[in-house]
Amino acid sequence: MSDCLFCKMVSGEIAPDTVYEDEDVLAFRDISPQAPTHVVVVPRQHIATLNDLDSDSAGLIGKMVLAAAQVARQEGFSEQGYRTVMNCNAHGGQTVFHIHLHLLGGRVMDWPPG
Repeated sequence: MSDCLFCKMVSGEIAPDTVYEDEDVLAFRDISPQAPTHVVVVPRQHIATLNDLDSDSAGLIGKMVLAAAQVARQEGFSEQGYRTVMNCNAHGGQTVFHIHLHLLGGRVMDWPPG
């Protein structure tokens, strides 16, 4: 999608601060971090919201979670713990309409989140 920020990152039109990539996903540092480490994991395939997943694309969620776990190991906080978050639509907090997973680590996470 030509107007999608994350698609522009996936295509290389915009260069994110990449921390992990493979054939299915791209992970990069968030430009407005909410924790000492805040990484966004996106599938290379454009899917606007979680509601748009189907049986053919649902496996991407597992690949995104595996990538987040790999980044948590790379960043050195996998054993201490971390949070992953996926938002869906405006009321769920989604601001970029390309599914993505937030990986937050490097500090204690409170519950419930603010």
